[in-house]
Amino acid sequence: MATRDTRTFDHRRVELDGIRYVILRESAFEVLCRRAGLDADDPPIDGTSSVPGFGLDRASLAEKLVRRRRAAGLSQAELARRAGIRAETLNRIERGRSTPDFATVRKLVVAMGVAERESLALPKPKDR
Repeated sequence: MATRDTRTFDHRRVELDGIRYVILRESAFEVLCRRAGLDADDPPIDGTSSVPGFGLDRASLAEKLVRRRRAAGLSQAELARRAGIRAETLNRIERGRSTPDFATVRKLVVAMGVAERESLALPKPKDR
């Protein structure tokens, strides 16, 4: 009878725009890629993904972040304030010029989640 390997990777889960992502150490990612027979090198500079179906790059992250921020009714300045990051940092992330670390993504997701819950709790204006 085969035994199941119960080792785990240190990772974090985050949801952005209704899509769940897992953030893990680069060394763990490289091990997984080797096991799957994939190249673990960085994606091409143009931001495209080298494997169909694995489209998390700066551009798609930026698009999803902008879409979710706007849907929550937040300006860049307001989201940055709520997340405790600089507005310039958020601007660079949304333009795809910078890739945020896990802590920054987490701050943004939490701040947007709070804003989304607040917007749902507001009474809707009555039709006249």
